[in-house]
Amino acid sequence: MPIHPIHTDRLALIPFTLDVARALYAFNTAILTQIGLQPTRFWPDQESMDTLPRIIKRLELVPEPTGFESWMIVLRQNATVIGDAGFKGPPNAEGAVDIGYSIIEQEQQRGYALETARALVEWAFRQPEVKAVTANCLLENAPSARILQKLGMEEIIRDDEVIYWKLLRSEPVQ
Repeated sequence: MPIHPIHTDRLALIPFTLDVARALYAFNTAILTQIGLQPTRFWPDQESMDTLPRIIKRLELVPEPTGFESWMIVLRQNATVIGDAGFKGPPNAEGAVDIGYSIIEQEQQRGYALETARALVEWAFRQPEVKAVTANCLLENAPSARILQKLGMEEIIRDDEVIYWKLLRSEPVQ
């Protein structure tokens, strides 16, 4: 079953396809225009380019996107991609999925990361096999830690560099 975009007040989260991920990794941003999006010189940024090989590898394992891969974060007002977010694969044996997100520097501190993460957590908890969402952030990444706290995540453990977070689904999927 095809995965549909997720819409929030200001954003559309559009699942990466293998073709889009491969084209972007080859520096072909014209593919964005082909799918109705507005290219910008700011995305994909270096962080996204570093992530694209993992996105491609995950998408090569499935016949079509399942939603447990990565999504492009798009401003609804002008169809511009401002980042990417998603899961690092399907639920594990305990029913947990790990979330990550990245917003281009020019669009940070406007609430887009929280809006994105909240929408993806809500999507994940609508999937019957998902029982928890996990995340991690570097100790020095206070903005990300605040986002995870606002989502209701609890700090599970930390080491010298990373804080690990978890949010349990509170109600069964109907």
